[in-house]
Amino acid sequence: MKKRVVFTILNIIFTVLFSFGRNNTNRLKTGHIRIRDPFIYADSVNKTYYMYAQSKNRSGSAFTGVEVYTSRDLRNWNRPVPVLTLPEDMGIIAVWAPEMHKYKGKYYLFVTLTFAEKISDKKPVKGSWPEMYKRGTHIFYADSPLGPFVPLKKEPFTPIDWMALDGTLYVEKDTPYMVFCHEWVQTIEGTIDYVKLKADLSNTAGAPRLMFKAGAAPGSVRGANEGKVTDGCFLYRSSISGKLFLTWSTFIPGSGYCVVLAHSASGNIKGPWGKQEIIYKNNGGHAMLFRSFTGGLLMTLHQPNKADKERLHLYNVEDNGKALIVGGELE
Repeated sequence: MKKRVVFTILNIIFTVLFSFGRNNTNRLKTGHIRIRDPFIYADSVNKTYYMYAQSKNRSGSAFTGVEVYTSRDLRNWNRPVPVLTLPEDMGIIAVWAPEMHKYKGKYYLFVTLTFAEKISDKKPVKGSWPEMYKRGTHIFYADSPLGPFVPLKKEPFTPIDWMALDGTLYVEKDTPYMVFCHEWVQTIEGTIDYVKLKADLSNTAGAPRLMFKAGAAPGSVRGANEGKVTDGCFLYRSSISGKLFLTWSTFIPGSGYCVVLAHSASGNIKGPWGKQEIIYKNNGGHAMLFRSFTGGLLMTLHQPNKADKERLHLYNVEDNGKALIVGGELE
């Protein structure tokens, strides 16, 4: 009897140790994850962090779509699983900047898709200039943060004749909006705009409105025919003062790729968005903000902004009511 009890105990210990070792082998450390435009959704119900990434960021991820990493502690991540798989015959040549929002009991995935089809052969600048491909933000929905996500409609939610990207959901006084970027490739100087959405997010409800242009960033002044980038927009309302902030990224001479903080003078989406300040300039960007389960405010971004070298980074952020101050990396 004693031998059987001892054997049972040893078997349980062996199983636990084997499981722990196997799980550790299949898990990834934060600093080892190659990712662009990371977006983290903190699910307070099941205490799980979901990080969404476009596919093809890594070897073995050859499908077209979006996948998600999960973590309990923001330091160790389970390997990603697909949540959105798009047909190969759609003509999609790039998937960018997926982000997932919970809204009225459903989960909505905002994804920028670039197609092989061009919107125009007439470029705004003569000579060497990027091709003007059909590009816009699409919205998909699901009953779970793990998907599978299906389209709300076939067309993008950004204007069909615009090169647009990086749409994000923002809700103000129960009214949903999509804030997005109008691509510099089409406009030379990129802009950040917003458009009102229908209450069920099924479509837009009006025309886009300009918030500000890329030239608003301090030190961004360049030649009239030089592209000026706007990307990675994300809105955050201060828990201290109620002030409305918007983070976005651009390239500034002498600073490189960086994160800029914009301030709404009125405290609402209409602005004006007068004050702009650089809060991160270590060749990294496309930031977003979220609260950890312990209450800390965190900012995630990719850095460096170099193909095949990008890695996930998480920074502590101080909200003092007047601005956001980026601190050290999460340890």
